[in-house]
Amino acid sequence: MSDLRVKQPDDDTELEDWRYVHNVIIPTHGLSPDEVRERAQRHHLEVAYLGDVLVGCSTVRPPTDDTSTATVIARVLAAHRGRGFGEELYVRGLRRARELGAEVIETVVLSSNEDGLRFARKHGFVETERYLLPGDTIPWIDLRLS
Repeated sequence: MSDLRVKQPDDDTELEDWRYVHNVIIPTHGLSPDEVRERAQRHHLEVAYLGDVLVGCSTVRPPTDDTSTATVIARVLAAHRGRGFGEELYVRGLRRARELGAEVIETVVLSSNEDGLRFARKHGFVETERYLLPGDTIPWIDLRLS
């Protein structure tokens, strides 16, 4: 284990840190502060720091009433990749998804994020769908843990 400090964002500064990581890694779908606050009500968000340095964030979309599927997303800023931080965020997210009753785990990666796709495939995820959102030019890839 590293000295990574991971926590749920509980103030505007931490929510802004979560938003920053999301928007850097997913530049085609930037979120506003209000959208992040709304997501924090529906999803389990975490932000990760090494000391005071922002490293990454994660999202767990819990299963809904009609499915046992949760989505786990771990994001690490490029300067901090390859040091096990993504692994820590992923394991935490997976554990949280299981606590919420998930039997099926999915993730979603922007197709231009080669590091993210490599990470997902290395962890046993297989592609289930590729699609464009309205106005996007870069496809999204849905993957399921096999």
